[in-house]
Amino acid sequence: MPDLLPDLAARWHALTAPLLPDAARREAVFQQLAAAYGAPERHYHTLQHLANLLHRLDAAPLHDAVVVQLAVWFHDVVYSALRSDNEARSAGQAQEFLRETSLEPARRQRVAFLIERTADHTLPQPPDDTDLLWFLDADLSILGAPEAAYWEYARQVRQEYRLVPDLLYRPGRRKVLAKMLAAPVLFQTPEMRAELDAAARRNLTAEIAAWDRGGL
Repeated sequence: MPDLLPDLAARWHALTAPLLPDAARREAVFQQLAAAYGAPERHYHTLQHLANLLHRLDAAPLHDAVVVQLAVWFHDVVYSALRSDNEARSAGQAQEFLRETSLEPARRQRVAFLIERTADHTLPQPPDDTDLLWFLDADLSILGAPEAAYWEYARQVRQEYRLVPDLLYRPGRRKVLAKMLAAPVLFQTPEMRAELDAAARRNLTAEIAAWDRGGL
């Protein structure tokens, strides 16, 4: 996705320049992020996913847009389909970088907190933490995408788990989908709920049915 890189690079430097004057260091970290999201084993959790979240959150009424955007940049920097600690490790990488910046310790911790909350979107969320809710909803927004885009996402996730045989992947994926479908609230913000909830539930139901029939 080289066409995404100039815009993402500009966004990264605009975000981080006030926090870290060293342009060479900022560029080195950007290249590390780009390499992580552009790794060949990535099919959905890519630079495009990163760009989509940033774009969607541009219009969100955030209280601390800098913290939320930093969380977006780092939230999937570590992504291994065979590990269960991706979010914690991603938060750790964010903290490593942010310790080099002038961002206050409480806001650095806040970045890590946001990232760690992406581990389970079905957990109850603090209703007054609107920045967290917008961030989580943006991360889940693919679920409410038009049908063709949703199926592309489902196939991309399967590719990321290609080392897991269908015999194991099918029940695991079905369990994740069913848990989300059973959640009384899938999208936390009224705006995203109105826009995406109905389509998301249709898409989740359709993918569950596909796995019950044997696969995508």
